[in-house]
Amino acid sequence: MSSTSSLVTIGQEILALLLAATCAGCGRPETVLCASCRGRLRPEPVEASTPAGLRVVAAMSFDDVAGRCIRALKDEGQTLLARPLGAALREALSVALGGEDDDPVRVVPIPTSTSAFRRRGFRVPEILIRRAGFIPQRMLVVRRRGLDQRGLDAARRAANVRGTMRTRFIGRGEPVVLVDDVVTTGATFDEAARVLRDAGFRVIAAVALAATPRHSERNANASGTRRK
Repeated sequence: MSSTSSLVTIGQEILALLLAATCAGCGRPETVLCASCRGRLRPEPVEASTPAGLRVVAAMSFDDVAGRCIRALKDEGQTLLARPLGAALREALSVALGGEDDDPVRVVPIPTSTSAFRRRGFRVPEILIRRAGFIPQRMLVVRRRGLDQRGLDAARRAANVRGTMRTRFIGRGEPVVLVDDVVTTGATFDEAARVLRDAGFRVIAAVALAATPRHSERNANASGTRRK
């Protein structure tokens, strides 16, 4: 088959995919993400903190269009959405990395369980980091699975994630930024930061694509949430 014929075939397959698609944000037919919903994924970085005081930068709130797109990526495998979502994550990473130009920062994803990877075929934080233009450093692995975090309060979430991660790396004060797709209370970030700090790394911040209202409200009530 000639290269021209191959391109035509690929184009036809892409067109067929788009014709069968519906917008992840609003359900509009024949598009993976319509222009209106793409515009509503524009990042508005929010700064807050975890229960242990780790700085958190979230690209947007986990609601409406953003929430539906993230669920479509995670639950339905719509990996084409990783590109616009990754662009939003890039803005939050830029905020978190400000002032750390002298020493290269390791961008470390929160680890994905083996069962979740098998189910999806990809690791959500890692694909978002790559689409944001960074190289994920897989320095953390799952040591054991915790219970489902949904429905747990902040104290129970912290207890649930304790001991769920480990690292085989040894640091000498190298700066690290943690990345996850969604932050709720920040308990997972705190546990990941504890593991890396115990190993000798300097965790400077955590970055999430989106923050749930629960996380935003908790931090707003505690110390005031700043928008940039």
